[in-house]
Amino acid sequence: MIKIIMNGCNGKMGQVITRLVEEDEDAEIVCGVDINTDMKNSYPVVKSIDEFDGEADVVIDFSHPSCLTSVLNYCRRNNKPVILATTGFTAEQKVEFTEAAKEIPVFFSANMSLGINLLISLAKQAAKLLEGNFDIEIVERHHNRKIDAPSGTALAIADAIDESLSYPAEYVFDRHSVRRRRKPTEIGISAVRGGTIVGDHEVIFAGNDEVIELSHHAASKEVFAVGAIKAAKFMKDKPAGMYNMNQLVDEMI
Repeated sequence: MIKIIMNGCNGKMGQVITRLVEEDEDAEIVCGVDINTDMKNSYPVVKSIDEFDGEADVVIDFSHPSCLTSVLNYCRRNNKPVILATTGFTAEQKVEFTEAAKEIPVFFSANMSLGINLLISLAKQAAKLLEGNFDIEIVERHHNRKIDAPSGTALAIADAIDESLSYPAEYVFDRHSVRRRRKPTEIGISAVRGGTIVGDHEVIFAGNDEVIELSHHAASKEVFAVGAIKAAKFMKDKPAGMYNMNQLVDEMI
C-alpha cells in the first residue's frame, strides 16, 4: 500500500486522482493540501504541506508552479519522492527541481499520460528513420480556457524529436509573421484553442506523395490522473535523481 500526500487535492485533477485512488487497493491518500479546505474528502486536508506530520511514501503535486519551493523543501526535509505533475514551470523553476533531485527522487513530465509518452517514443523513432525526406509539423488542440500556447506537451514532443535529429531543428510558431518558403530543418508547432477539448496532439511527417501521422486524443482528464498514480507507485523507494515517463514506460514494457 502506497501512502500519498495529494498537493492540490481540491482542484479538478486532485479530485479525479482522489476518486481513482479510492478505487485502488494498492494506494491511499493520507493527506490533502489545498488553499480550499471546505470540500469534504475521505482524508484530512491542510492549507500548507508543512502542517502534515504523519507517515507518507510520496507527494503528488497537481497544484500551481508557485507551490514548487514549499513542496520541494518538505520533501527534502522528510526525504520523500515527489511527482511534479503541474505545468507552467519557468526555466528557473526547472533548474530548482533539477538541483533538488541531487537530494531526493523527483519525477517530472510535461504530460502524465502514458499514451502521450508512447507517442513521443514513436515520434523519436520516426524522426530518425525519416530525417531529411519529411517535413515535421506538430498540432495541439486544447480547451478555450488554457492560457499557455503552445502546450508544454507539444514542446516536449518537439524537444524529443530535435534530440533524435542529426541537425538542430528550428521551431516555427507563427508562419503568418514570416513570408518565406519552409526550411527543411523546421519543426512547425501550431496551437488550437476551443470548446472543451481536453487535449489532442498530432505529429505530422509530410514527405513527397505520402504523409505519416501520429496522434493522441485525451477524452478526459482521467488519463493524466492514471499516469500520476502509476508514477507514484513507480517512485516509491527510488534513490535521489530525476525520473520521467520514458523510464516508467520502459519499465512497464
